[in-house]
Amino acid sequence: MPEFPVRKIALQIEQIFHESGTALSAPRLRGAVLAICANPFARGFHADLQPAMEDLKPLGLMLTDKLIAALGGREGIDGYGKGAIVGENGEVEHGALWHVPGGYAMRERLGESRAIVPSAMKVGGMGSTLDVPLGHINAAYVRSHFDAFTIASPDGPRADEIMFVLAMAKGPRVNSRMGGLEVWQVKGEDGLR
Repeated sequence: MPEFPVRKIALQIEQIFHESGTALSAPRLRGAVLAICANPFARGFHADLQPAMEDLKPLGLMLTDKLIAALGGREGIDGYGKGAIVGENGEVEHGALWHVPGGYAMRERLGESRAIVPSAMKVGGMGSTLDVPLGHINAAYVRSHFDAFTIASPDGPRADEIMFVLAMAKGPRVNSRMGGLEVWQVKGEDGLR
C-alpha cells in the first residue's frame, strides 16, 4: 500500500460582498483546502496506479470535513471542484489519483450531489497556481455556478510531492446574469439538468 504522508494542510476562505453593481445582503462564500503530501510514485514509472486511490480516501474525507466546517456547515454548499499539482519528479497521472477519493468524499458528505465534480491537474513547481474549476453540485448546465478558485502554496509542491485540492462554494457568481439553466429549474435527475 502506497503511503502519502501529509506535510501540510491549508485552508483558504473568501467572502465576496460584491463585484460591481449591487452588494449582496450576505456574502458569497467559497473556499478551498489543500494537502501537500509525499508522492510515493515520484522518480519512476508505475504501471498500476489505481489501487492507490483507495489509500487516499481517508484524506479525501478529512479534507472535505475541514472545508465544510470552514464554510459554516454543508447547508447552502451548491458548488464544488477538485484538483492537483504534481511536483516535477512525478507525472500528471499521479494527480488523477485524486478523482475518486476527492470527488466521492465531497459527494458523500454533501448528500445529494449528482453532477460530475469538475477537475484540473498539472505538473508544477513550488508556488505554482491551480485554477480549480467549480460547478453546481446537481446540474452541470447551471451557468451561474461556472467559476474557478485559484489556489497555491509558496512552498509546495516540492519535486517529490503532490498537492491535492478540494474547493466548494455557497451560491452563484455575484450578480450572475448569463442565462441558461437557473438553480430553481434544476431537476437533479442525471447530473446535467
